[in-house]
Amino acid sequence: MTDALSYFTAKLEHETDASDVYAAQRGGDRFVLVDVRSDEAWAQGHAVGAIHLPHQEITARAAAELDRDVDVVVYCWSPGCNGGTRAAIEFAKLGYRVREMIGGFEYWAREGYPVENAHGPLTRTYDPLVAVVRS
Repeated sequence: MTDALSYFTAKLEHETDASDVYAAQRGGDRFVLVDVRSDEAWAQGHAVGAIHLPHQEITARAAAELDRDVDVVVYCWSPGCNGGTRAAIEFAKLGYRVREMIGGFEYWAREGYPVENAHGPLTRTYDPLVAVVRS
């Protein structure tokens, strides 16, 4: 039992999900949501409230652009992408408190949370396989 408790407690210290991130945004929690995908992916659409910092640029840009006293939440494409994990490692090496948003942008969008691109908000859709769809 102790092993399971330790494992799952540590897991939640380093992971979050789209639902909790959206609730934290709405609640005014102090953190920065970082989209670590490519420029092309960012331009296609991203979570409202996120900033764009591709994982390859974290080491060069983070210290100048992000306050080390503010928690960082990173995301990449989806559960099939490890870019968020790579980004979390880079932020951790630099001394940031960081968590990875499991499910990535895919689940953010599928759950119907706000998405935008350079032209403004994109239509919100809810995937009934992963989100409660209310009439």
